[in-house]
Amino acid sequence: MRSPIQRVAGRWAIAAVALCAAHALAQNYPAKPVRLIVGFPPGGSVDVIARMLAPKLSENLGQQVIVDNRSGASGNIAAEVVMNSAPDGYTLMSVTVPYVVNPYLFSRVPYDARTDFLPISLLSSSPSLLVVHPSVPARSVRELLALAKARPGTLNYSAAGAGTNPHIAGELFNLLGKVDIVAVQFKGGGPADMAVIAGEVGITFPNISQAIGYVNSGRLRALGVTSAERVSILPNLNTVAEAGVPGYEFTTWHGVLAPKNTPRAIVMQLNEQIKKTMTAPDQMKLFADRGLSTIASTPEQFAAHIDSELKKWSRVVKERGLKVE
Repeated sequence: MRSPIQRVAGRWAIAAVALCAAHALAQNYPAKPVRLIVGFPPGGSVDVIARMLAPKLSENLGQQVIVDNRSGASGNIAAEVVMNSAPDGYTLMSVTVPYVVNPYLFSRVPYDARTDFLPISLLSSSPSLLVVHPSVPARSVRELLALAKARPGTLNYSAAGAGTNPHIAGELFNLLGKVDIVAVQFKGGGPADMAVIAGEVGITFPNISQAIGYVNSGRLRALGVTSAERVSILPNLNTVAEAGVPGYEFTTWHGVLAPKNTPRAIVMQLNEQIKKTMTAPDQMKLFADRGLSTIASTPEQFAAHIDSELKKWSRVVKERGLKVE
């Protein structure tokens, strides 16, 4: 039987070996392609922004960043995949608002938003647009509110799945506008947009990055922007708040996470390269042209943001009585 001193020495030896292994891993990182998991199908804002990030980040890392769509359950499937991946920096996850809404919305989620992942960087923020199919007889937010109040429960808006950005933006509109426009759920932002473009559903709340082209081409009519202030790429478009729903503001964000226990050195290396990528002049213009504001935060700033968002969106979920079993 080993003595207490021998047992303590053994534990220290194991810890030292683990520390050396982590240090060696960080020194050689990255030695192979990095997967950036997206929890939604192509066409939605999470996918769009991940694909805007990946080429330049690949250059800066010296290894290819592969965008891997693992859609389903409003991002929960992707979260489970990443959570159970090796914490070695080769499997990351691109996230947005559903990451902090799902713990309140679903009766069970596979992750703890505060402890199962390590924040790397908050990439950008952006508003959504309130848009309608051109056939909808409303040319302003006030006209849409009047139409919804005259026909309660008969108007529909498309969403990208329970708890996704269009869903939360829509339910916030219902809550503050005192109307009842019914959500129709699709499997991702791309299909949700296509349903409105095709006239199957009349209304939606897409991220500005994915909708600006459809608005400019006339395939969708924008009634308002969901941010607190107007945006430079659509300077004549009212905010939803000033156009008829006082207090309304929905600004989304996108960020990158790693599984917990990823070595700090790798997290900081990824943060450094993401910041370098996001703040390059050509990349900032690419994002700005789609209505996106560059952030490129520290891991600590992103962690604080996640905590704040968890508290913020619990109210909308609870007051609207939203629940997914």
